[in-house]
Amino acid sequence: MPATESKRRVKDVMTANPKTVTPETSVVEAARLMTSEDVGPLPVVEDGELVGIVTDRDLVIRVLAEGRDPESTLVGDVYSGRPVTVSPDDGVARALALLGQHQVRRLPVAEEGRIVGIVAQADLAREESNEAVGEVVEDISR
Repeated sequence: MPATESKRRVKDVMTANPKTVTPETSVVEAARLMTSEDVGPLPVVEDGELVGIVTDRDLVIRVLAEGRDPESTLVGDVYSGRPVTVSPDDGVARALALLGQHQVRRLPVAEEGRIVGIVAQADLAREESNEAVGEVVEDISR
């Protein structure tokens, strides 16, 4: 392990117990929750299992830009399914690599299919070398 690589785990830097929505949640309600929690992504769950993620960008691109009625559109109509996840016990280097590989800025943290946290690029950037973070930012921005 290079000297600059952190030995910290995802569980050390993640936001634990994030608010969640279901596919039946209205996008207006999801947007309000994003506002009140000051977050961009919300995990989407069914029967306690992580099934996807909806982001503020999804609401803009898949609702507003497509001219859908926000009052009648449900999260299930616009969320992204099968999100890439990490385990709370994964190292921050692995999480950072997944961000770059999949060109995303946030990863749900799951244990046995259940959401336990969210880890963002900024959370990981504080733990890794500037070089490693720079490479991921470059990958995400492609």
